[in-house]
Amino acid sequence: MNEPDHLIPTYARQPLAFSHGEGVWLTDTAGNRYLDALAGIAVSALGHAHPAMVQALQDQAAGILHTSNLYRIPHQEALADRLCDLAGMEAVFFCNSGAEANEAAIKLARLHGHRQGIEEPRILVMEGAFHGRTLASLAATGNPKAQKGFGPMPAGFVRVPYGDADAVAAHADDPNVVAVLVEPIQGEGGIRVPPPGYLPALRRLCDQQGWLLMADEVQTGVGRTGNWFAYQHDAVQPDVVSLAKGLGGGVPIGATLVAGRATALFGPGSHGSTFGGNPLACRAALAVISTIEAEGLTANAAARGEQLATAFRDGLANGDGVITVRGRGLMLGIELDRPCAVLVERAREAGVLLNVTAERVVRLLPPLILTAAEADDLADRVTKLIRSFLAE
Repeated sequence: MNEPDHLIPTYARQPLAFSHGEGVWLTDTAGNRYLDALAGIAVSALGHAHPAMVQALQDQAAGILHTSNLYRIPHQEALADRLCDLAGMEAVFFCNSGAEANEAAIKLARLHGHRQGIEEPRILVMEGAFHGRTLASLAATGNPKAQKGFGPMPAGFVRVPYGDADAVAAHADDPNVVAVLVEPIQGEGGIRVPPPGYLPALRRLCDQQGWLLMADEVQTGVGRTGNWFAYQHDAVQPDVVSLAKGLGGGVPIGATLVAGRATALFGPGSHGSTFGGNPLACRAALAVISTIEAEGLTANAAARGEQLATAFRDGLANGDGVITVRGRGLMLGIELDRPCAVLVERAREAGVLLNVTAERVVRLLPPLILTAAEADDLADRVTKLIRSFLAE
């Protein structure tokens, strides 16, 4: 496949392109089939060409694609109602991506601080975090490699170790801290699951200090972890939630949900988006939500995730070089004791699409529609690949 001549080379693209997909399977332009265990990086929640998505998009394209937020958008209002009901939140701002959803969260935190007379508000963020590539979301991201060359980073972020509530509490005496921004499970950081009680401890600290608790659910949200939102596993209610990825099932959409003290911060003119929440994106998201409900896909994500985790632990138990298998639902990471980026290519050659994050973690984010038989197939293929790699 020839290299593209006119694309800025911001991606190290793999040498294949896809012609079509069905369910959890993708077919490339040469006719080869692949089990998609990445789902467009946790985006294609319903897999590929799901009939409900196809029908919703066809119907909407035959009506209205875009009008702008100068006018009411009924599908946007319906989607906001559904999200608030599922998430226990009060209102929603719609945008186009996870980075934009986190930008809105950062702006909300700063507004919260300024309304208390804090001139230089600070947000506590985590080591290993990933919140996006716009300047503010990049400053909140704990990845020096991604930040390199783009300094100076916007100020107002204080970084603490992930999973350590005491490290957050150590900033209780800082009068400029206004919020905590945290991923319930770190995705790009290596599928890192915090210890039990971490999110509840952050909730208590935020309540005591008057801080906003802001949950970045861009990768974990919309059923991926076996619950609608990962914070619900801990019965915690954030003040701000950012969503994107799986919400649109492949159609770009982001959302920032607010509740409690964060609800009234934004008003007319304080934030906006030309494309945010347009009829097509909202119709797609409504189709995703209704299909997840109708097909019981949150429960399926929990069951298939446990099936995969058990298979990997059993299949790799005696292999030197495997540090741990971790995750929740269909968000799984297999950490090895050595860099393993080569497994991406080897998996592709074996008919599986996956990726490696944090250099040593094989990351699996298959569609929520994955069946038990497909999970067995995936576990068998990936286990053999890892065992062969470690044997070298």
